[in-house]
Amino acid sequence: MEQWIHPQVRNIEVSGIRKMANRVAQYHDVLSLTIGQPDFPTPQHVIEAAKRAMDSGKTVYTPNAGLLELRQAAADYVRIKYGLEYNPISEVLITVGASQALDMALRTIVTPGSEVILPGPVYPGYEPLIRMCGGEPVHVDTTGTSFKLTAEAIREKITDRTRAVILASPSNPTGAVFTPEELDEIAEVLADRDIFVISDEIYSELVYGRPHVSIAALPGMRDRTIVINGLSKSHSMTGWRIGFAFAPETIARHMVKVLQYNITCASSISQYAALEAVTAGIDDALPMRTSYVERRDYVYKRLVDAGFDVVLPEGAFYIFPSIRKFGRTSEAFAYELLDRERVAVVPGSAFSPYGEGYVRISYACSMDVLSQAMDRITRFVSEL
Repeated sequence: MEQWIHPQVRNIEVSGIRKMANRVAQYHDVLSLTIGQPDFPTPQHVIEAAKRAMDSGKTVYTPNAGLLELRQAAADYVRIKYGLEYNPISEVLITVGASQALDMALRTIVTPGSEVILPGPVYPGYEPLIRMCGGEPVHVDTTGTSFKLTAEAIREKITDRTRAVILASPSNPTGAVFTPEELDEIAEVLADRDIFVISDEIYSELVYGRPHVSIAALPGMRDRTIVINGLSKSHSMTGWRIGFAFAPETIARHMVKVLQYNITCASSISQYAALEAVTAGIDDALPMRTSYVERRDYVYKRLVDAGFDVVLPEGAFYIFPSIRKFGRTSEAFAYELLDRERVAVVPGSAFSPYGEGYVRISYACSMDVLSQAMDRITRFVSEL
């Protein structure tokens, strides 16, 4: 019966990240620098809030869009943090993680044959969603612009079929962060065009050295922008699966229809935990961010000292060094490093063809693990 599987699903390949994880599972005592998950526990006060919700019987369906008190708190959160203004009744949706928010957004705006512009290298979760909607991903090579989409590059890719642009800041896999000036230039290009923006801001609390800026806060951009956020990275709540989608009412009222038939609603217990996270825990990410800066600086220096060409990340918890000078493809480099030194990194080819020649290293692990891994990576490249 496999021949009757939808071709858009049948043709999707397993993520390169998952392929690497499967390979790592064959070994023992691997130092894994692959995972995109904070190594901090969920804050205890958030866990206690979930327990209270269970004990008080709050285990039933919530409204499709999510608990109103959580939508209000989420709206307050992005207003206080980023200056964004959304009506909690009609412009805020609670989702099953940022991934489901992205799926919902793309299902709402992408039609067969339309194009979505996105950077390369880029998180591998976008392209399959676009294709399952019948759309066409249009990658832009950002390897020459510090891994950032530029206004000029977007302008060059726009056609009469362009439906949306995806911006990710901070970026997975590169840690790139847009400056306000760069966002202004992008906004100027899009101002007079009927093109949506999906702004993936899941790492917004992990921007280093300056405040996070959302393109939705710029003049003329709110009415065309869907902001994706959530608690997986900021509050180390990956398994709780709570995301947020913020959009003007004209878009959100259609997105909620997709949400209704897709998930009904996010987990009630997770929503009560999220309510605690964005109120009492509004600044829970700050100590994590401080730790990530220390780790980033350490890993960056070790890679530079080992001879890598690398752009200093400005956010998230990834670094994306070039391995071109070592005469290996990204897969060959990663597999050989795993085989010889028991250190796991993700091949850059997992992040679109423009990621070839790089590897992704996650520094969301302890300094002890990072120190050992950097020692092994230094020894590995010295012998190539």
